[in-house]
Amino acid sequence: MTKANWKNIKRAIREKYEWPGGYPLFIAMRDSEALSIDAARANWRHICRAYVSGDMRDSWYPAEAMVNWENPDLYCAHTNNRIESAYADD
Repeated sequence: MTKANWKNIKRAIREKYEWPGGYPLFIAMRDSEALSIDAARANWRHICRAYVSGDMRDSWYPAEAMVNWENPDLYCAHTNNRIESAYADD
């Protein structure tokens, strides 16, 4: 992971929405799972430990912060709560 990706992940965890536009963010993990920003905040120590260790096989290793544009069926792998989408919601 590049330093730019790591900065984007930290910013997403602090802010929860992409700016400008206010689009909802989530964290894509290396194991292809989605993690909500709330779950990432609650498990920040696990994410940092995985990043610092460099073990990409760790399920807490983040890949990047992404906007959920139109997927109404995206759920957090940790909490099983639905992750808000930018355009698929009413």
